[in-house]
Amino acid sequence: MLTKNIMRNSTVAEKRNYRVQNVEQAKKIATEWINSTGLKKVVGFGLPEIDDRYDIWRIALMKDGHNERIGEIVIDAKTSLVNIRKTTKKEALEKRLLKAEKVSTKKKQINDYPISPLRNTLAFGDSKEILADMPAESVDLIFTSPPYYNARPEYTDYITYEEYLLEIRKVIQRCHRVLAEGRFFAMNVSPVLIRRVSRSASSQRIAVPFDVHRIFIEEGFDFIDDIIWVKPEGAGWATGRGRRFAADRNPLQYKAVPVTEYVLVYRKRSDRLIDWFIRKHPNQEIIKQSKIKDNYEKTNIWKIHPAYSKKHPAVFPVELAEKVIQYYSFKNDVVLDPFAGMGTLGEAAMKLGRRFVLIEINKEYVEIMRNEAKKWLGRDAPEVLCLNCEPLTGEDYLV
Repeated sequence: MLTKNIMRNSTVAEKRNYRVQNVEQAKKIATEWINSTGLKKVVGFGLPEIDDRYDIWRIALMKDGHNERIGEIVIDAKTSLVNIRKTTKKEALEKRLLKAEKVSTKKKQINDYPISPLRNTLAFGDSKEILADMPAESVDLIFTSPPYYNARPEYTDYITYEEYLLEIRKVIQRCHRVLAEGRFFAMNVSPVLIRRVSRSASSQRIAVPFDVHRIFIEEGFDFIDDIIWVKPEGAGWATGRGRRFAADRNPLQYKAVPVTEYVLVYRKRSDRLIDWFIRKHPNQEIIKQSKIKDNYEKTNIWKIHPAYSKKHPAVFPVELAEKVIQYYSFKNDVVLDPFAGMGTLGEAAMKLGRRFVLIEINKEYVEIMRNEAKKWLGRDAPEVLCLNCEPLTGEDYLV
């Protein structure tokens, strides 16, 4: 009888359906985080404790071989992700471990300008897994447009909107690790319209950009700009929005036809001012070559015609990628797209003298990307690093 009662009693983690159910799972996540900081040889951790008031796990960080507490890791029990804002920063841990003076730490930072060792890369696979294998702070700019949340029949991968946001968060979190300190992450995103399932139901419009903004801030980024990408008038009529009002003109039925999307721009948090990257760049000739010419965008309203393709339902125009690359990177920098689609960012990067890392999970799009790359890589095609897909050999490019 006692055994039956024990079996019936569930833990708080089980009752609340946490993703992190027990101490062993929390330890595994904590170990992965410590390994990612490069401090695994000098940092250990205490027993994980669940704090059900805030739905989190707390893991004390200890100086290895000592009982001296130097910080903590905070894990979101519902998502299994490390809460970057509440977890002790790597810099703070290093200072406490090495008992380094604040002045010497700043001096070291000032003298080290990061130059990425990466070469042009085309990767097939889950971006979360590939990003986990990339060197830390090896990317200078990230520009991407994530998949829509079930706005069209071809986007039905996500059961709930919360699940969709969790996947976006995981990618942003891994991008934070590979992005160099103080550099930029731009994301093209827009509200989506979920069509009504019947005449008795209403359609639903979801403000995705505002939820994505919250994730960026929570994952260690500072907000810089909201670029409004304006498409030609009528570009949004395909959604069917506004047709009812146009026909009847009744109050309360008004719905604006969407002809804009956002390009949200964030910067990885850093004590370095942007001017530092210009003054301390080891090749000042590159700085001169990267200067923006006349006719640049003076406001946050960018009027650019959308791109269309029968091979992909949502490609962004090369012109949009070019502007982001020009405004937020130097020549020879590495630009990354974790949702590469057909490789538009790679084409723009090559044209502007940047290196690229393109990651795509859809095998069909990867093959299209390989074929399209023939046009803009030329003789450089064999030099591209291809991960989990066939290399671009001499037969694959145009002489």
